[in-house]
Amino acid sequence: MSAEIIEIFPSNLDERKLHRIVDCLKNGGIIIYPTDTVYSMGCDINNVKAVEKLCKIKGIKPLQNNFSIVCHDLSNISIYAKVSNNAFRLMKRAFPGPFTFILPATGELPKILQTKRKTIGIRIPNHQIPLKIIEMLGNPIITTSVKHDIDDIIEYPNEIEVIYQQNSEKVDIIIDGGWCGIEPSTVVLAVDDDFEVIREGVGDLNEFL
Repeated sequence: MSAEIIEIFPSNLDERKLHRIVDCLKNGGIIIYPTDTVYSMGCDINNVKAVEKLCKIKGIKPLQNNFSIVCHDLSNISIYAKVSNNAFRLMKRAFPGPFTFILPATGELPKILQTKRKTIGIRIPNHQIPLKIIEMLGNPIITTSVKHDIDDIIEYPNEIEVIYQQNSEKVDIIIDGGWCGIEPSTVVLAVDDDFEVIREGVGDLNEFL
């Protein structure tokens, strides 16, 4: 069955459509959604079967996943990650924004997301669609990039027609939230207070240090 495309305008959120997306997530569905960087693929972090399905789509074993999670705000991050005072102050300045902070994971992180690295990436994008979905769902969702690898050329598609062509048989819902960027988030290693940018992306960490 092909994915359903749901058009939502960030400036005028349609709660009826959002409820349909949240119901899909609660029932183990996989969605593609816009962020402040690129379109992403994800599911409810608490639905084990959905996480397993997402791993299969990405061609990885669950214990090898490098998924990050998208939170609504900073209030519940400490449930899933250990956050030092310095890291919290930095994230408070940088979020919502185009960053992924890699933090030590807590034991409350769902077991299927616990890897040997014992870390978890945290995102709070500056985009109303995923933030509203997470608020309505009541817990974070997974984020992993929607990209197509051909001959070592990594493309981050931002046109819904292309995204649909590549993923219509893999996911349940594709949210058309308009144009997204083609550059991913900046990834910051924050397991201690020596913050290190391990992937340059849209965000400039120097603005917040």
